Amino acid sequence: MAVVGLTELLTPAAAAGRGVGAFNVFSLEHAEALVAGAAQAGTPVVLQLSQNAVRYHGSLAPIALATLALARAGDVRAVVHLDHATDVDLVHEAVALGVGSVMFDGSELDYEANVATTAAVVEHCHARGVDVEAELGEVGGKDGVHAPGVRTRPDEAAAFVAATGVDALAVAVGSSHAMTERSAALDLGLVAELAAAVPVPLVLHGSSGVPDDEIVRVVRAGMTKINIATHLNKVFTAAVRETLQAQPDLVDSRKYLAPARDAMAAETARLLIMLDATS
Repeated sequence: MAVVGLTELLTPAAAAGRGVGAFNVFSLEHAEALVAGAAQAGTPVVLQLSQNAVRYHGSLAPIALATLALARAGDVRAVVHLDHATDVDLVHEAVALGVGSVMFDGSELDYEANVATTAAVVEHCHARGVDVEAELGEVGGKDGVHAPGVRTRPDEAAAFVAATGVDALAVAVGSSHAMTERSAALDLGLVAELAAAVPVPLVLHGSSGVPDDEIVRVVRAGMTKINIATHLNKVFTAAVRETLQAQPDLVDSRKYLAPARDAMAAETARLLIMLDATS
């Protein structure tokens, strides 16, 4: 169907109190699974290509163009989104290739540098019809940090959006990247304060560690874009293991990647249906 920009999905979802699923693409099978899952759910989807995934493939163009082709051929609206880019040149390359949005991650910069660099990215992207997500506050990494001291402040978030012109803002409210257990407890009061203070949709990174019921609550508190990667990777990998354990002599990768792709598509559909029903 149509490849669209991020605000086309997030703005109406935020107004209606619904969540939008944003899932990471690491391989062609991932992209196929996500597009198939969105078709099963009958809902739009955000297909994310992280800077780490680009490093894995050695370049952006092959995986980005393949993902764009699958999105265009799909049955639902899809955003192809560059995620967690710290390299401005990579942002420019992604825009030139045709992505609908980018997430520039200046969260490791000091506040003034983050504002200046993000504003320059926004100017470049908006001139070319591309939406921009940014991050303020530090979302924990593989160490599982949930420290209150790194949470996003509502007043600073509102000032950051006004100064940069971003279209969506990722905030730190207690989630952490790469969690393999779904045990994170979010600061829902802070989410509500941020939603009241910030005029653009909010983004939750590190949602793989958040249980379903907490995801529903955080969307109802004011979060819109829900990023999930590790959880779906677990589903994919578990299906590969199951197939290989049952058939240890398999050598044709299609025989174990196809069931994994199907399992990931089914879980994608389940998550999208859950997020779409949060209102």
